[in-house]
Amino acid sequence: MSPQISGTSVRTSVTVAAPVERAFTVFTEEMGTWWDPDHHLVDGFEEMVVEPRVGGRITDHGRDGQTCTWARVLAFEPPTRFAFSWDITPRWEVETDPARASEVEVRFIAEGPDRTRVELEHKHLDRHGEGWEGMRDAVGSPDGWSLDGYARVVERRAPASAR
Repeated sequence: MSPQISGTSVRTSVTVAAPVERAFTVFTEEMGTWWDPDHHLVDGFEEMVVEPRVGGRITDHGRDGQTCTWARVLAFEPPTRFAFSWDITPRWEVETDPARASEVEVRFIAEGPDRTRVELEHKHLDRHGEGWEGMRDAVGSPDGWSLDGYARVVERRAPASAR
């Protein structure tokens, strides 16, 4: 599904041929394997680390040792829900004021033992202040919250019986 823009939110979803636990794990523990390699705030991106707890951080690591923490974990409820702040300004820089961050909420809904619907909502984009519409349009574009790369990684790693 292509991202859908609605007011101050962007929604998208995808259904993957994998158990809900696997879908959640790939999204959280393997985020760097499916995230667009051109969408990082560090040069020479090497790894993305999600600290798996409320209050944890999401940090990009570059090959030269550079790091960039760009999100805070708001909900970590395996295997059904994951939410994080979007601490990035409309100028694509780190936002230091939590009140000016939007939120990304991801729900994982088992549709059977080997099939999971993943629903993502990037909400409260207006919290970013001036220029927020440009960010909404960017994350809502085909190059924004597409979950195609995520689905490919999930299904590539799923057991053959789930495919």
